[in-house]
Amino acid sequence: MQFKKVGEKYVVRMDKGEEIVSSLQQFCADQGIESAFINGIGASNKVELKFFWPSSKQYETKLFEENFEIASLSGTSSTMDGKPYLHLHVVLGNEKYNCIGGHLNAAWVSATFEAVLIPFEGKLERKMSDEIGLNLFEF
Repeated sequence: MQFKKVGEKYVVRMDKGEEIVSSLQQFCADQGIESAFINGIGASNKVELKFFWPSSKQYETKLFEENFEIASLSGTSSTMDGKPYLHLHVVLGNEKYNCIGGHLNAAWVSATFEAVLIPFEGKLERKMSDEIGLNLFEF
């Protein structure tokens, strides 16, 4: 990953083979980013998505291995138990111009990936909600 700080924002680029979620998580740890908005675009040929079922409070995970344009990646970086915690969603377009999307668990770059991280002032912490079954912002 390469990056440039522009004002208070970070612009990052990842190259072929890099895993997006773990790389962004490590980047936030390395840069001391405790809360940020994340927006990105790029290309991937291996993506793991999760879908949350509120009735069971569980995620269903599915791996997709085909060429995708990352039409939109958006989410937040916060902290949980003192470590960076990413909550990312993604919309992917395939060669037939059909889209799928969901909670992004992992994605490997097939060509390039670009993102902008916009840090917030202050620290956003998450905590597990037993009632909902998700890690929610704790205010």
